[in-house]
Amino acid sequence: MAALVLALLAGVPILAILWESLAGDAGPLRELAATVLPTYVLNTALLMLLTGTFAGVTGTGTAWLIAATRFPGRRVLGWALVLPLALPAYLSAYLYADMLDYAGPVQSALRGATGWSAGDYWFPDIRSLPGGAFVLGSVLYPYVYLLARTAFATQSVTQFRAARSLGAPPLRAFRHVALPAARPAIAGGLALVLMEVLADFGVADYFAIPTFSTGIFRSWLAMGDKPAALKLAAVMLLFVIALVTWEAHTRAGRSDSRDGLAAREGDEPLVALTPLGKALAFAACLLPVLLGFAIPAGYLVTLALSDTARAAAGDLATYLGGSLRLGALTAGLCLAVALLLGFARARSTSRVTAGAIRLATLGYALPGALLAVGLLAPLGALDVTLTRFARDSLGWSGGLLLTGTSAILVYALAVRFLTVAYNSVGGGLARIPPSLDAAARSLGAGPSRVLARIYAPLLAPSLAGAAALVFIDTLRELPATLILRPFNLETLATRTYRLAGDERLVEAAIPALILLAAGLLPVLVLNRLSRR
Repeated sequence: MAALVLALLAGVPILAILWESLAGDAGPLRELAATVLPTYVLNTALLMLLTGTFAGVTGTGTAWLIAATRFPGRRVLGWALVLPLALPAYLSAYLYADMLDYAGPVQSALRGATGWSAGDYWFPDIRSLPGGAFVLGSVLYPYVYLLARTAFATQSVTQFRAARSLGAPPLRAFRHVALPAARPAIAGGLALVLMEVLADFGVADYFAIPTFSTGIFRSWLAMGDKPAALKLAAVMLLFVIALVTWEAHTRAGRSDSRDGLAAREGDEPLVALTPLGKALAFAACLLPVLLGFAIPAGYLVTLALSDTARAAAGDLATYLGGSLRLGALTAGLCLAVALLLGFARARSTSRVTAGAIRLATLGYALPGALLAVGLLAPLGALDVTLTRFARDSLGWSGGLLLTGTSAILVYALAVRFLTVAYNSVGGGLARIPPSLDAAARSLGAGPSRVLARIYAPLLAPSLAGAAALVFIDTLRELPATLILRPFNLETLATRTYRLAGDERLVEAAIPALILLAAGLLPVLVLNRLSRR
């Protein structure tokens, strides 16, 4: 019953948006279809297509080079290729825009070296849809890389070598043998990339790309048009459902031709490279690391070391404290709910319980803007009812009880990141023998005592890891925090967004650097787990 109640609470935004799409007035949707909806659909689809192409080619190509070849620097680049995941996409957008703008260091150096002035040369505009796809692809390709690297490293060695022995050159053997076997893993990585692109708000907003996320944000906050925001969220939910279905379908795909590890250290590589080939492979693997992490991170460090950045850090404790409190509250709530859901799943074979837990853990696939709007609509109505009751029955005159409070924001973030905590707790539960539970129950211990005395202590490492991941994800979350936060709450992410939006990136450098450093921990853990 607890799992069903928690699943219902976590499913509030989805249920609210579905209700609005089915029972609401169709007038706002017709108006949107005649004005901005085609633009949002087209831009979102193009951004997903361009980013997916960039991330798919980069992630698959580098994964194959790391898994199947040998070249100097391969082992270092094997883990360095994951580092761009530590950099939030919106931070990368701020940094690249500052570097590549007309007054930025790149164009200034170009004019200084050539003597050109404005109008004498053409330079690509980073603040565009292709520029947004480049920024998103450069930080999201590791999703494809990690899954493809594992797939390439564990697929059949003999099939690939048989194709080579029959005269197929390396490229043809890769296309017809290795790539089809790894296709489910690559497709799964691409599904994750596309989910992140759909959820993105910071890059699209900063580069002025009209997408669903920016449209929902502007409809709700800028124009106060709640019906339009809900209709946009309903259409966006269709994209989410399609991606979740595709991701689940790709996880069902498996290769049945595994007979060993293709990339064991010391083994003969699948593809022997010439000296020139080794140099090209090194360059091909180094370039994504430079573009996705080293160049923007290095530029951010130079900004953070400036006197202006240090002078602007005087109130760092204020928004750092806000981020820490928000992260701690969200992590604590996620751990409690994830532990209860995991315990219910371990003790129940009911399909209803399994379905409820599946609904409760869909939040990570929901974009922050969609999640915020889906929560605000029903909770706003509930808040008005509660406030009216408190005013009429109790004489309360303090205003709305829930809206604009940290409680709503923590609730939304817990729904968003419950999946992270549940997956970690679920992995720990799988390692606990059922006999321990049975022995405790045979001695008279009730479910709550079994949970507190057996499961919680044994799950301590998994709970600690889940808390760290949820905490860091909460620090980096932007759209939901922007929409739902109280006026007196500022976090590292919102502070960076506000300063960058005012073209004061130097002043935002230190909070941005803290966000980057926080993102390194889960990335390094993820890389270690994928290698194991």
